[in-house]
Amino acid sequence: MQQAIDTLILPTQGQGLYEFTAQIRQFVTDCDIATGLLTVFVRHTSCSLLIQENADRDVQTDLNSFFARLVPEGMDWMVHTTEGPDDMPAHIKSSLTQTSIGIPISDGVPVLGTWQGLYLFEHRTRPHRRSVVLHVIGDR
Repeated sequence: MQQAIDTLILPTQGQGLYEFTAQIRQFVTDCDIATGLLTVFVRHTSCSLLIQENADRDVQTDLNSFFARLVPEGMDWMVHTTEGPDDMPAHIKSSLTQTSIGIPISDGVPVLGTWQGLYLFEHRTRPHRRSVVLHVIGDR
Protein backbone atom coordinates (compact mmCIF):
# COMPACT_ATOMS: atom_id res chain seq x y z
CA MET A 1 0.00 0.00 0.00
CA GLN A 2 1.35 3.42 -0.99
CA GLN A 3 0.29 6.92 -0.09
CA ALA A 4 1.00 10.39 -1.43
CA ILE A 5 -0.18 13.87 -0.57
CA ASP A 6 0.03 17.22 -2.34
CA THR A 7 -1.57 20.64 -2.17
CA LEU A 8 -2.98 22.56 -5.13
CA ILE A 9 -3.37 26.32 -5.01
CA LEU A 10 -6.38 27.33 -7.09
CA PRO A 11 -6.82 31.04 -7.85
CA THR A 12 -10.40 32.26 -8.17
CA GLN A 13 -11.78 35.47 -9.62
CA GLY A 14 -14.99 35.59 -7.60
CA GLN A 15 -18.09 33.44 -7.31
CA GLY A 16 -18.30 30.50 -9.66
CA LEU A 17 -17.15 26.99 -10.44
CA TYR A 18 -13.49 26.36 -11.26
CA GLU A 19 -12.73 22.99 -12.80
CA PHE A 20 -9.52 21.21 -11.80
CA THR A 21 -10.12 17.69 -13.10
CA ALA A 22 -6.93 17.73 -15.18
CA GLN A 23 -4.81 18.47 -12.08
CA ILE A 24 -6.23 15.52 -10.12
CA ARG A 25 -5.76 13.20 -13.09
CA GLN A 26 -2.12 14.31 -13.34
CA PHE A 27 -1.60 13.83 -9.59
CA VAL A 28 -2.92 10.26 -9.75
CA THR A 29 -0.75 9.51 -12.80
CA ASP A 30 2.34 10.91 -11.08
CA CYS A 31 1.67 8.81 -7.97
CA ASP A 32 1.60 5.61 -10.02
CA ILE A 33 -1.40 4.17 -8.14
CA ALA A 34 -3.37 1.56 -10.10
CA THR A 35 -6.13 0.85 -7.58
CA GLY A 36 -7.02 3.02 -4.63
CA LEU A 37 -8.80 6.08 -3.36
CA LEU A 38 -8.19 9.76 -3.97
CA THR A 39 -9.44 12.12 -1.29
CA VAL A 40 -9.79 15.78 -2.21
CA PHE A 41 -10.21 18.29 0.64
CA VAL A 42 -10.57 22.08 0.51
CA ARG A 43 -9.08 23.94 3.48
CA HIS A 44 -11.58 26.81 3.63
CA THR A 45 -15.04 27.53 5.02
CA SER A 46 -16.37 29.82 2.29
CA CYS A 47 -15.91 27.59 -0.75
CA SER A 48 -16.63 23.93 -1.44
CA LEU A 49 -16.10 21.03 -3.82
CA LEU A 50 -18.48 19.56 -6.39
CA ILE A 51 -18.46 16.77 -8.91
CA GLN A 52 -20.62 18.13 -11.69
CA GLU A 53 -21.26 18.01 -15.42
CA ASN A 54 -18.45 19.55 -17.44
CA ALA A 55 -19.97 19.33 -20.94
CA ASP A 56 -22.43 22.24 -20.87
CA ARG A 57 -21.52 25.54 -19.18
CA ASP A 58 -25.24 26.23 -18.68
CA VAL A 59 -25.10 23.78 -15.76
CA GLN A 60 -22.58 26.05 -14.00
CA THR A 61 -24.67 29.13 -14.78
CA ASP A 62 -27.79 27.51 -13.36
CA LEU A 63 -25.99 26.26 -10.23
CA ASN A 64 -24.63 29.76 -9.55
CA SER A 65 -28.09 31.26 -10.05
CA PHE A 66 -29.75 28.65 -7.83
CA PHE A 67 -27.34 29.19 -4.93
CA ALA A 68 -27.57 32.99 -5.29
CA ARG A 69 -31.36 32.72 -4.92
CA LEU A 70 -31.21 30.10 -2.19
CA VAL A 71 -28.74 32.07 -0.06
CA PRO A 72 -28.76 35.71 -1.19
CA GLU A 73 -26.52 38.45 0.12
CA GLY A 74 -28.13 41.19 2.18
CA MET A 75 -30.08 39.14 4.68
CA ASP A 76 -30.13 41.82 7.39
CA TRP A 77 -30.85 39.40 10.22
CA MET A 78 -27.39 37.79 9.97
CA VAL A 79 -24.98 38.52 12.81
CA HIS A 80 -21.64 37.52 11.19
CA THR A 81 -20.94 40.50 8.92
CA THR A 82 -17.39 41.57 9.80
CA GLU A 83 -15.90 40.14 6.57
CA GLY A 84 -18.48 41.65 4.23
CA PRO A 85 -21.99 40.93 2.97
CA ASP A 86 -20.90 37.85 0.98
CA ASP A 87 -19.12 36.07 3.84
CA MET A 88 -21.96 34.52 5.85
CA PRO A 89 -23.86 33.51 2.69
CA ALA A 90 -20.61 31.86 1.54
CA HIS A 91 -20.39 29.90 4.81
CA ILE A 92 -24.00 28.73 4.41
CA LYS A 93 -23.42 27.65 0.78
CA SER A 94 -20.32 25.76 1.86
CA SER A 95 -22.26 23.99 4.62
CA LEU A 96 -24.89 22.89 2.08
CA THR A 97 -22.32 21.34 -0.23
CA GLN A 98 -19.09 19.55 0.73
CA THR A 99 -15.48 20.20 1.61
CA SER A 100 -14.20 16.67 0.96
CA ILE A 101 -14.75 14.21 -1.89
CA GLY A 102 -13.55 10.62 -2.27
CA ILE A 103 -12.92 9.35 -5.80
CA PRO A 104 -12.04 5.71 -6.54
CA ILE A 105 -9.00 4.97 -8.67
CA SER A 106 -9.05 2.06 -11.10
CA ASP A 107 -6.51 1.18 -13.79
CA GLY A 108 -4.48 4.22 -12.74
CA VAL A 109 -7.16 6.86 -13.32
CA PRO A 110 -9.84 8.54 -11.19
CA VAL A 111 -13.18 6.81 -11.80
CA LEU A 112 -15.32 9.68 -13.05
CA GLY A 113 -18.29 9.47 -15.40
CA THR A 114 -18.05 10.66 -18.99
CA TRP A 115 -19.44 14.13 -18.25
CA GLN A 116 -18.18 14.51 -14.67
CA GLY A 117 -15.60 17.06 -13.65
CA LEU A 118 -14.25 18.15 -10.27
CA TYR A 119 -14.87 21.78 -9.33
CA LEU A 120 -13.94 24.23 -6.65
CA PHE A 121 -17.15 26.15 -5.96
CA GLU A 122 -16.11 29.66 -4.91
CA HIS A 123 -18.78 31.38 -2.81
CA ARG A 124 -17.02 34.72 -2.19
CA THR A 125 -17.25 37.68 -4.58
CA ARG A 126 -13.60 38.76 -4.49
CA PRO A 127 -10.62 36.76 -5.78
CA HIS A 128 -8.97 34.20 -3.51
CA ARG A 129 -6.19 31.63 -3.60
CA ARG A 130 -7.74 28.39 -2.40
CA SER A 131 -5.79 25.49 -0.96
CA VAL A 132 -6.94 22.01 -1.99
CA VAL A 133 -5.25 18.96 -0.45
CA LEU A 134 -4.99 15.75 -2.51
CA HIS A 135 -4.35 12.44 -0.74
CA VAL A 136 -4.10 9.12 -2.52
CA ILE A 137 -3.79 5.67 -1.04
CA GLY A 138 -3.61 2.42 -2.95
CA ASP A 139 -1.55 -0.17 -4.75
CA ARG A 140 0.50 -0.13 -7.95
